[in-house]
Amino acid sequence: MTGVAENVQADRRSIIGRGTPLLPEEPKTLAELFLHAVRKPRADALNYKKDGEWTPISSEKMKKRIGNIALGLYSLGFRKGDKAAILAANSPEWTLADAGCQFAGVLDVPIYTTLAPNSVRYIIKDSEAKVIFLQDNAAFERVAEAVADCGSIQKLVFFDLAGVNAKNAISLDELETAGERLKSLNQGLLADLIEAVDPGDIATLIYTSGTTGEPKGVMLTHSNIISNVIDAGEKFIFSTADVPLSVLPLSHIFERSAMYLYILNGMAVHYAESVEKVPENLLEVRPTIFVAVPRIFEKVYARANLKAAQAGGMKEKFFDWAIEVAKTYSLQNEHRAPVSFSLAVRHAIADKLVYGKLRDFFGGRLRSCICGGAALPDDIYLIFTGAGISIKQGYGLTETSPVITSNNSLDVKLGTVGKPIRNVYVRTADDGEIEVSGPGVMLGYYKKDAATREAFTKDGWFRTGDIGNLDNDGFLSITDRKKELFKTSGGKYIAPSPIEQMIRSSRFVSQAVLVGNGRKFAAALIVPNFEQLESYAKIKSLNLSTPREFCKSPRIINLLKRQIEAATRELSGYEKVKKIVLLENEFTVGGGELTPTLKIKRRVLDDKYKDVIDMIYNSADSE
Repeated sequence: MTGVAENVQADRRSIIGRGTPLLPEEPKTLAELFLHAVRKPRADALNYKKDGEWTPISSEKMKKRIGNIALGLYSLGFRKGDKAAILAANSPEWTLADAGCQFAGVLDVPIYTTLAPNSVRYIIKDSEAKVIFLQDNAAFERVAEAVADCGSIQKLVFFDLAGVNAKNAISLDELETAGERLKSLNQGLLADLIEAVDPGDIATLIYTSGTTGEPKGVMLTHSNIISNVIDAGEKFIFSTADVPLSVLPLSHIFERSAMYLYILNGMAVHYAESVEKVPENLLEVRPTIFVAVPRIFEKVYARANLKAAQAGGMKEKFFDWAIEVAKTYSLQNEHRAPVSFSLAVRHAIADKLVYGKLRDFFGGRLRSCICGGAALPDDIYLIFTGAGISIKQGYGLTETSPVITSNNSLDVKLGTVGKPIRNVYVRTADDGEIEVSGPGVMLGYYKKDAATREAFTKDGWFRTGDIGNLDNDGFLSITDRKKELFKTSGGKYIAPSPIEQMIRSSRFVSQAVLVGNGRKFAAALIVPNFEQLESYAKIKSLNLSTPREFCKSPRIINLLKRQIEAATRELSGYEKVKKIVLLENEFTVGGGELTPTLKIKRRVLDDKYKDVIDMIYNSADSE
């Protein structure tokens, strides 16, 4: 980074300096973090499923393998400042490869396994990665053509080499063996490599999802990440007795930072086998800590709601009653109001018959859920908290390493994303945009000086692109994404996210996307909850069964319209949804409509459903 970007950073350093420095005994680089962790040795530091059994890796073995990976990279000619891409699903090997890079001073570049080959090509070329870690042959074949087009790649390292027929390919085992061999020849080299890494060095390049433009490589230093890991966890209580289950992709800084937190605190980390296996893994692992996005909790509730609806009669009514009790109970606690004897009795009954089953889904001993990545609906928070599943919502960005604010056991408020974590400062601009300074704020965007300058104010605060406000108690609320605001042809600005959240409160709605930029009114693309509709059709004796039949049925369309009208009745007239279209297919990461963290890619949807959107407004013009 040169020129104006350096000036921006120079201006920022005086602000960052206001923060409390890390304690002398705390790690200052990611290599030190892993070394610090093995001071609390355990036999099951990392755990994965193999042949139907959970298999542990001890902290001592973890340390040894990390060192061998670092030395293996060195033996192949890779040096401090080189880049290594990681394209693999969550696994101990992902963490070991990441840590090996950090020991060697090699910048790693995580790549989502769901990214299209063109996006993989762009990231590798832009980052100039020289080596790429890959899961297996299936992962390689999907992107082989893109990788072959990247002249910087010198070596492919496979976690599983079976079936691979590629030039310059080796297994992770072979890389570790090479490192072991080098260690026997030069006992002090690993320590020298670790010593050469400075807290201000770039540790990783994480590419943004590109929802609003070309992906940019976010440069995060060791100091950025370490400070955030320590400061974000300051008001939480962790111990070596905690058992986390890793579910979200490690390619995202949210899960990766959580992983560092687990390892630093000596926990027994378990890796979910896959997204599909998460319910099964939750029951097996019975985690005490779970990091998730709101969509997971929405789906768990929707499943429980569907089961009650299918049972019908008194069971459905009792479930609905229990949910209302949970929300009332949670609100009383939220406002620190005394819980009446009547409410306590009702809650105890509901807890025995309903809430316990919700807790059992997560394994039955969950004590803390940390939620981020998107807005958590208030109702979902109240339901789960009232059911004894404590959800702590936070807020952050890749560019801030990631945590900016967080609710916690000491400070929590409904409808907010919490207070700024230690050493992080938050303010809002005149237009409501949230601005941040602190030790976790990125160094800048890789090879993009203009974009870096645009991302910072003249006095060095990072512009988040989110709109929000700080209340008198210091809690932050997010109202929308600045670039997602759209204006109707009548000149009215609409924030889509809160309205979409309202619409999704209907049990008949799975996904909702607001459209209407430059149009006369707001409309919505709706993906129904077809399981709920099937239950409804059965009760109402409707001869409907396929998604297409439901989406075309005037009766169902009318039902969804009424549901949306009820959910959005408090909105101003110009914000209300005037037209809807029901879609048969869910928005997915694989389909390109969602980012890997399940955020809507509005530009993609606008293009993909252009004909459908045009039809909405053309039919309105003809009425």
